[in-house]
Amino acid sequence: MNGAESLIRTLVSQGVELCLANPGTSEMHLVQALDAVPEMRSVLTLFEGVATGAADGYGRMAGRPASTLLHLGAGLANGVANLHNARRAGTPLINIVGEHARHHVAFDAPLTADIEATAEMASGWIRTTKQPTLAARDGLDALTATLAGDPFSSIATLVLPADCSWGEGEPVSVARIERQRHAASSAALESAERVLGADTLLLIDGTGLSEQGLLAAARIAAATGTRLMTPTFPARVESGPGLPAIERMPYFPEQIIELMKNVKHLILAGSEAPVSFFAYQNLPSDLVPQDCDVVRLAHRHDDTAGALEAIASSIAAPAVGDLSEKVETPEPTGKLSTRSVAQALAATIPDNAIVAVDSGGGGAAYPALQRAARHTWLNLTGGSIGQGGPVATGAALACPERPVFALLGDGGAGYTIQYLWTCARENLDVTTIIFSNSSYGILDTEYRRLGINEVGDIAASLFDLSRPNIDWCALATGYGVPSIRATTAEEMVAALKRAQEADGPMLVEAMV
Repeated sequence: MNGAESLIRTLVSQGVELCLANPGTSEMHLVQALDAVPEMRSVLTLFEGVATGAADGYGRMAGRPASTLLHLGAGLANGVANLHNARRAGTPLINIVGEHARHHVAFDAPLTADIEATAEMASGWIRTTKQPTLAARDGLDALTATLAGDPFSSIATLVLPADCSWGEGEPVSVARIERQRHAASSAALESAERVLGADTLLLIDGTGLSEQGLLAAARIAAATGTRLMTPTFPARVESGPGLPAIERMPYFPEQIIELMKNVKHLILAGSEAPVSFFAYQNLPSDLVPQDCDVVRLAHRHDDTAGALEAIASSIAAPAVGDLSEKVETPEPTGKLSTRSVAQALAATIPDNAIVAVDSGGGGAAYPALQRAARHTWLNLTGGSIGQGGPVATGAALACPERPVFALLGDGGAGYTIQYLWTCARENLDVTTIIFSNSSYGILDTEYRRLGINEVGDIAASLFDLSRPNIDWCALATGYGVPSIRATTAEEMVAALKRAQEADGPMLVEAMV
């Protein structure tokens, strides 16, 4: 058995069951190993950013890592943007990156690069295998790092030189490695419990946004008057009827400053203190008031749900009755807009759906869906657009029994639109909604925040996605995905109903 096969067999024995691949010549022995170990599902992507984004979506939903298979430093670099998002989400993920044979590196062939330096941009654990016999052990160490409960090492990158793939290797058999979630200390629990009340904000992320965590948080809020909120971009939120409708922290710093001005105590439950997404003149970066007491209950990788349950039990908070009843949303009519798209989705979305978001328009659907149907919400965590489609792909691979919706802006969709081909090839139940307004809307908003009332021709051209307009339906057809263009609210509703009846993926271009 060679080193490549020993690595794949070891990962499979530990429950790593999916490889998102975009291989090249240096990875051919790894491809041969995947062929020899069919227990590892191998899924081809046409771009490395799709592979890394899909591995993120899979890891968020499965709770265990997928692996990627990437071609040298250039391939890893192509995938870094969505690795950045995955790192911000705390997703467990293993990158396997092929490298030239060790003796070949010194010749500086055209694809030679400093792979470890590239990996440092988004990886907490990095290693280059030194011997074929170490390939399986290095893979096991990579897996251990992703599951260790360290917020900085959830992404591991293993660089495998070609001669370490083709040389003799041996798989490693050890007990199953499970994901670690650290319990909150008694001191942290007591500190948080002391400050509960109407002037306290409980900012929840991580496992605190699971059903278990949310129900415990609702008990705490009902018993103490404490306000509940998520960060602006939490990685995963369980939502819908039967769960508390929880607010999201707003985006712009002025809005957060206004929200925080009467907050005397901030409890960080799996979250970080709010900071401005970007720097602005005459506005602070740290958005926590100076007179606000900050209490750390749990970090993102900790057992936040367990911590919230412990507090609810300690204060004898009773179970909460009606949290949020299901509300039947009327089907919208008339002009198509961001609001009517959200209403159409709320009126038609099936229970147990997964919603992946990569746009402001998509984000606006969050409150509309909270009482429409039970669903899981996956956010753009690191701000690098082009995440939503790949994350939806990975979520569908992790949960094939659940319908998945990708809500994308037309700007971000252009970054990784190749995910459609993978959805078609794997026949994934992913409905894509493109908010098609032919612009980078957020950039126009940010530009006007400079106090500029009239946008000049050059600036306007850099925010404009027309001339020519992108034909999303034609692109979908090219990638093998059926599509519909909706120009009215009625057409949007009909398109969503048709997508649910279809077997496999569909794209709806919403002309907003």
